[in-house]
Amino acid sequence: MPDFDILPARARTKKMDILVIFSYAFDWLIMVVVGVIGYLLGNVTPNKRPFSLLDANIAFPFTQHETVTSGLLLTFNAVVPIVVIVVVALVFVPGRTVPEGTPASLVWKRKLWELHIGWLGLALSLISAWIVTQGMKNLFGKPRPDLLSRCQPDLANFAEHVVGFTSPVLTNAAGATYVGQLVSASICTNTDKALLDDGFRSYPSGHASSSAAGLIYLSFFLASKFAITFPFVPQETTATNSSAVTAFPSRLNRRDGPATSQSTSTAYEDMRSHSISAADDDVSSPLDPTVVKQIGVHNSTVAAVRRQAAAPPVYLLLLAVLPFFLAVFIASSRWFDFRHHGFDILFGFLIGTITAYFAFRYYHMPIRAGGGWAWGPRSRDKAFWAGLGSWSYASGKRHWLPSDSEEEMRRLRTVGQDIELEGLRGRGAPGNSKPGDVRAHHSRNESSGTTLEPREPERI
Repeated sequence: MPDFDILPARARTKKMDILVIFSYAFDWLIMVVVGVIGYLLGNVTPNKRPFSLLDANIAFPFTQHETVTSGLLLTFNAVVPIVVIVVVALVFVPGRTVPEGTPASLVWKRKLWELHIGWLGLALSLISAWIVTQGMKNLFGKPRPDLLSRCQPDLANFAEHVVGFTSPVLTNAAGATYVGQLVSASICTNTDKALLDDGFRSYPSGHASSSAAGLIYLSFFLASKFAITFPFVPQETTATNSSAVTAFPSRLNRRDGPATSQSTSTAYEDMRSHSISAADDDVSSPLDPTVVKQIGVHNSTVAAVRRQAAAPPVYLLLLAVLPFFLAVFIASSRWFDFRHHGFDILFGFLIGTITAYFAFRYYHMPIRAGGGWAWGPRSRDKAFWAGLGSWSYASGKRHWLPSDSEEEMRRLRTVGQDIELEGLRGRGAPGNSKPGDVRAHHSRNESSGTTLEPREPERI
């Protein structure tokens, strides 16, 4: 059967249900629990990989004063993004696209929703990177560059701690000398267990993953809210209709009437394909009048398309990349503080970058097509579970139609939501549309004779 799991706008609820609120509270609870687990993993004794006392890569001095301490890291990767998200959500949301007469309560609902989702995405990014990094540190047990300084090995009795293959002559002969055999962590004489255990948590870098998770997420957030992206000509239907990404498109329609559709494609390749057809390949001479004419059409197309997009101001680009640069600095500090090897830092940064991108896309619309908005709330019927046969958590179970529900199918066709053709009547299209014609935005109910004009309710 066809998938009718689509939201008729009139059927959507105007207020967030208490069950939906509980579902998001449960999301926060899960993140807190996972964060606590990550903290506890930091107190677990890690695996301790054998090492060589002659390995220069772990013979660096122990840095007493780190460039970026754990407290400073928490300030940069969590507190700063939290404050910036508050400022952006309360000052710049919902922007200049709010129609006149929009209730202040609706504006504040949108502000608080964008704030909540901004924080929720940040938490998901940070906690995901945190739990993955902490678990990997304990599993791999890789020595830090300053391990020997922490270890204070018992050189006089090294033979008792040798592990792996070694020559019996070197092991048993009187006066045997150490030639680089692998030894276990039991050779260490340092009694500070926490300091010694931390010496085996080099891979991956926690500073690198945490800074990338928090600050790169902030870069994505700022780029989304301030439309900082490569110039492009939108090709998707929702992007070509400018009213679709305004703050409250339903209120815009109430004030200005149904938005006219844009039946003409603005995509450059589409316009180019219409101006230069496949038949042009048969033209032999560039001086042919047909070629000259079509080159002129093509040039006009280019001129028209290039005026539909422009690069954002550089100061906004700088604003969006500053958090990224700060994350790079924090990760780099682990190298010259002798806390991590190069690959540990790179892999940790990769973990944070992946979690930042995932968390942003999980809760926010694409930067190039979403107008800077976060996704809306889940529906009451799918607050905790959607199951098979449903692609959207925003729709209710009332839209799961049985195949024999002819009355419901007729009603859905009557209130068809094809916004691309909703301006047909405004351009002189015949008014005697059939009830089953899904192309007509305004259809007539045969039983009542009234015009059904579905519109989007006031949702956050």
